[in-house]
Amino acid sequence: MLQELVGSLVAAGAAGLVYLAAAARVVKQYERGVVFRFGRLIGPPRLPGFTVIIPMVDRLHKVNMQIVTLPIPAQEGITRDNVTVRVDAVVYFKVIDAANALIQVEDYRFAVSQMAQTSLRSIIGKSDLDDLLSNREKLNQGLELMIDSPAIGWGVQIDRVEIKDVSLPDAMKRSMARQAEADRERRARIINADAELQASKKLAEAAGVMSEQPAALQLRLLQTVVAVAAEKNSTLVLPFPVELLRFLERAAPQEAQGRDAERSSVTAGADASPPVRETVTGPSDEAPPVPAPDPEPELAPAATPDVPPSALKITPAALTHDD
Repeated sequence: MLQELVGSLVAAGAAGLVYLAAAARVVKQYERGVVFRFGRLIGPPRLPGFTVIIPMVDRLHKVNMQIVTLPIPAQEGITRDNVTVRVDAVVYFKVIDAANALIQVEDYRFAVSQMAQTSLRSIIGKSDLDDLLSNREKLNQGLELMIDSPAIGWGVQIDRVEIKDVSLPDAMKRSMARQAEADRERRARIINADAELQASKKLAEAAGVMSEQPAALQLRLLQTVVAVAAEKNSTLVLPFPVELLRFLERAAPQEAQGRDAERSSVTAGADASPPVRETVTGPSDEAPPVPAPDPEPELAPAATPDVPPSALKITPAALTHDD
C-alpha cells in the first residue's frame, strides 16, 4: 500500500509539474498579454511578469508596446505645380491598446504602412515643390494627422512622421541651379550698383572740397604716384595737368570757327571777280594772221527771278595774233 501511495503521489506531482509548465507564462516589461479563451477575450491584458493560463483552453498573445520605426517606400507623384517627384518618409508609432491592436485590425503594422503610403501620395498632390523642399515641418504635421485619424481605432498612436528625401528629375535640378545662380548674380549686381552710388556721392563731396582747395588735388596726385611706385618700381608715372586738357578743349572750337570763316570769305571773293579775256600772241615770221571770227550773238538771260541775268551771259573768248 505504501508503495502504491508513493507512486500515486509521484504521478500526481509529475502531472502537476507538467500542468504548471504548460500553464505558466512570462510577460516582459515592454509587452502586454491578451488572453483568448475559446476564442473570446478574457479580461484586461496581462501585465508584465509571471502569469498563468489554462492549458489547451486559453491562448496568450503578446503585443509589443515599444515605439516601432516603419520606413515608407518612396512614392512618386505630381505636385500641385505639375512637377514629378519621388518622396520617401519614416513613421514612428506605438501600440497603446493591445486588445484593439489584435481585434480591430488583422495586421496593424501592414495597415499603418499602407495608410502612410496613401497619405504620402495625397500630401504630394496637395503641396507645391517649394513646400516639399523648404516647409517640411508643416507637411510632417499634416501627414501625421492623416495617418493618426484611422490608427486611433486600431489601438495605435502615431508618434511622429518625417519626410526623409525628395528626389527631383535631373532637368529640374539643372533648372533650379540656373535659377539660383541668376538670383545670386542679380543680388551681386544690386550690391555693386549700391556701392557705386555711395562711392559716387563720396567722390562728388571730395571733388567739391578739391575745387575749393586746388592744392588738395596736387597732394592726391602725389599720393597716387607714391602708391603706384610702391607696388611696381619699374612703372614710370608722368602727371598730365588737367588744366592743359581744358585749355585744348576750349581752343579746338575757336580754331574750327576761324577756318570756317576763312573758307566762307574765299568763296565770296571768287564769286565777285569779273571774267578774264585771254589773248594769244605769235611771232612775226610765222604764217599771216588769221582774221578773228565774228562774235556770236549774245544770249538773252533766262527768266529766272532768283538768278541775275549777268550770271547767265555767255561771251566766247577772242583769239588775236599780232604781227
